[in-house]
Amino acid sequence: MKPKLKKSVWGWALYDWANSAFATTVMAGFFPIFFKKYWSHGANVNESTAMLGLGNSIASLTLALMAPILGAVADRASTKKKMLIFFAYAGVLMTASLYLVEMGRWGLAIFFYVMGVIGFSGANIFYDALLPSVSNAENVDFVSGMGFSLGYLGGGLLFGLNVLMTLFPGPFGLADSAAAVRFSFLTVALWWGGFSAFTILWVPEDRASNLPKTDAIRGGLRQFLDTFSNLRRTRAAFLFLLAYWFYIDGVDTIIRMAVDYGLSIGFSSNDLIVALLMVQFIGFPATLVFGWLGQKWGVRKSIFLAIAAYMAITIWGTMMTRTIEFYLLAVFIGLVQGGIQALSRSYYSRLIPPGQSGEFFGFYNMLGKFAAIIGPILIGLVSLAARHILMPDSATLEEVTSVAHMASRWGIGSVLMLFAIGGILFYFVKEEDR
Repeated sequence: MKPKLKKSVWGWALYDWANSAFATTVMAGFFPIFFKKYWSHGANVNESTAMLGLGNSIASLTLALMAPILGAVADRASTKKKMLIFFAYAGVLMTASLYLVEMGRWGLAIFFYVMGVIGFSGANIFYDALLPSVSNAENVDFVSGMGFSLGYLGGGLLFGLNVLMTLFPGPFGLADSAAAVRFSFLTVALWWGGFSAFTILWVPEDRASNLPKTDAIRGGLRQFLDTFSNLRRTRAAFLFLLAYWFYIDGVDTIIRMAVDYGLSIGFSSNDLIVALLMVQFIGFPATLVFGWLGQKWGVRKSIFLAIAAYMAITIWGTMMTRTIEFYLLAVFIGLVQGGIQALSRSYYSRLIPPGQSGEFFGFYNMLGKFAAIIGPILIGLVSLAARHILMPDSATLEEVTSVAHMASRWGIGSVLMLFAIGGILFYFVKEEDR
């Protein structure tokens, strides 16, 4: 790797280090716990699960509708980095605003969370689209894995500090654990915004277009419509996007809903936080190993391995009853989560035409966000339906708790079919058909 390219790769990968603080501390860790115990004070566990699922789905739907058009415009106007900066710092502002939300204000909490997710996910469209400009066919799997790997490490380090703040608020000058959680949202905003500066300084923008902005917007819209109408005739990319739509839904749903599920079946928040930290620090080396595995063993085989592992994880998750089982599941998730994300991104980058990475990664992120609409709603609806079916008339308190736990297990089990459908569709994707 040339020195200049190496610096741009580090700048690109460090954005994952920066924004993973939001994914870990906010999306996967503290927001689900704080939302259920603080902002949704007084609601039952299945209702709060449904509200959280709805909030995730609203954010995903908004991004899904925006992503391809934004990507097409960014290709025409050469503004990928500018768009990344805009969405990233909008997400930073919304994350910091969570600090201001008081107990019981679940509507305001959901609003800031949804806007933060939109900023986080919107910036990722353009972050992904910059991958071809900092890598080549020989190292794209490694570079993609390097980004996710640094993300796990950076997100895990800040999350570990945030956990210490909640366990021991006094030495940090905080009144109690609730104040520590709220302050953690501010630390995420500072971490995300601060480390994004390396991406701004070190990653070059594509060669600037001479088109006026209005022409770039009109051309981007036309380009989006042309690609959308022709995508179904691009067999490899079309089939891959369908497969990705399903299996990444399972991955994203587990990321966003695992803590909520653990709380719903009776695990303590401290146990769940420890499990999340395990995922982060196991994911750091495991994602690098998956990048190497994709180069040596083959990307397709490695993705199939990860899908099969997630199916086993989902089945096991519906039956677990002990804390040690949750820890073991965290180990297995850490081994494959970054791998399936990184290799999916690098595999797709091989299927897209040069000069249209923004637009095609817009479609890639669009389907990922549409899939994330299905998963959380599926869990919420299945959980509520199972609660209604299983709840006996004049149930005792013990029976209500038992039914709530069983309904949550039914909900998480519904994710299994998404991995199965995704794996079957991916079988028919052939890279030589690109």
